[in-house]
Amino acid sequence: MTKATNITWHETAITKEERRVQNGHGSIVLWFTGLSGSGKSTIANAVSKELYRQGINEYVLDGDNVRHGLNRDLGFTEKDRNENIRRIGEVAKLFVDSGKIVTTAFISPFRADRKQVRKLFEEAEFIEVFIDCPLEECEKRDPKQLYAKARRGEIKDFTGIDSPYEAPVNAEITIHSERSSVEESVTTILDYLRLQKII
Repeated sequence: MTKATNITWHETAITKEERRVQNGHGSIVLWFTGLSGSGKSTIANAVSKELYRQGINEYVLDGDNVRHGLNRDLGFTEKDRNENIRRIGEVAKLFVDSGKIVTTAFISPFRADRKQVRKLFEEAEFIEVFIDCPLEECEKRDPKQLYAKARRGEIKDFTGIDSPYEAPVNAEITIHSERSSVEESVTTILDYLRLQKII
């Protein structure tokens, strides 16, 4: 890949802080991470819907959806997974700079990748939300039949089967989705945002 040269950062006429004042709320990324089938997309979209209902500027970046467009050139090797998360981190930062609350639903299995994304943001702008669900429960749910295919050898490098998932050590929010309903999970997350005076 050829790196861009002769480029200069151009400051925007309107700052992130000014956009936040106009919006009446903070701007952060809620970075949902967890195994396939843990409930990331379901909970992220439920949070998004409630924020929208409250008049808060928000947007959801979903793993599968992004791979239909921006990241359609990437596969599932470790190198491609790294690049997938790097790109999403940069896109999420643009949303935060625009004054929005962005929720991202990506397996993002490697701690190092999540740590690199965190470094893109100012302190307290990156909120890691660990959707903690046992592998056995995720396999039981298997909404896309991906675990079944991975067990049959039809999918290689599948997280939790033949590729590791490195759980967060100090996530800001942990949701045990096998014990908490979607509604309870949304309440937990929004309570955190209120406590941090983001909304």
